[in-house]
Amino acid sequence: MGLLVGGKWVDQGYDTSKTGGRFIGTQSQFRSFVTRDGSSGFRGDSGRYHLYISYACPWAHRTLIMRSLKNLENDISISIVNPQLLENGWTFEEFEGSTPDTVNNTKFLYEVYLKANPEYEGRVTVPVLWDKETNTIVSNESSEIILMMNSGFNCGNDRDFYPEEKKAEIDEINALVFDKINYGVYKAGFATTQAAYEEAVIDLFNALEAVDQRLENHRYLVGNTLTIADVRLFTTLIRFDVAYVGNFKCNLKRIEDFRNLPEYLRDLYQTPGFGETVNFNHIKTGYYKNNNMKNINPTGIIPLGPIVDYARPHNRDRVYEAAGH
Repeated sequence: MGLLVGGKWVDQGYDTSKTGGRFIGTQSQFRSFVTRDGSSGFRGDSGRYHLYISYACPWAHRTLIMRSLKNLENDISISIVNPQLLENGWTFEEFEGSTPDTVNNTKFLYEVYLKANPEYEGRVTVPVLWDKETNTIVSNESSEIILMMNSGFNCGNDRDFYPEEKKAEIDEINALVFDKINYGVYKAGFATTQAAYEEAVIDLFNALEAVDQRLENHRYLVGNTLTIADVRLFTTLIRFDVAYVGNFKCNLKRIEDFRNLPEYLRDLYQTPGFGETVNFNHIKTGYYKNNNMKNINPTGIIPLGPIVDYARPHNRDRVYEAAGH
């Protein structure tokens, strides 16, 4: 992954020696908000913001989906990094499907962080929401960027993916999904002791079973309304069979082996705003061929499989109809 220390880039992975082999991530440091009225210092106007993302990264993928769901493609420009996380971290070096940094003209993403704060120290991650007007990073916290996109912009459509009457339920399922599933796959994949790995994998699959059961009588995670909870789960599920089963040893089951999750995943994949934001070449390259994974996959070999047809019929309509809609 690497980090900035004293204004210089250090190619360094995560240290689990003091945590019993357990992977513990770091907190995002840029946590400002975009608001419609600009009371936060960042007014949600069209053309003002630029989004740095990686197709490989599930956290960045959330923001790309929300940008599409809210019809903000013409309002928020983007740059897509090279999926190979190598000795200089995320780069804008040429790779099929990647794009240059058209705003700050940098070669490495860490240079964007230093432009925002020359004294910044810490991890350099995606997504990054950049303000072209004040030349700084608004946020590098994906869970908050998608909330901004949902209600903080004076452009896009009026669809609400975090409705007031469902917030408590959405927050409850988000807490489970984040800790045990989104973050859970990383706890398993980056664990360096058998005990830490088994603890993470058991928690992960217990949570997947709970979510699978929840989807028995509801089309989506919170009733029959598509919400940010579905966006947050989707980005882990779509990577599960192609990356986490193999590279992260999350192999008690594939998503394809569950009762409801396979059709739910295909339902989302076929929903406008989801499938077209998925790039499996970037996902596989990002997980199997980068410096952060050298201790997991030292050869850097990218598997050819699995072959999963996410375009085949999902039959989730029956759940929707059974609920009386």
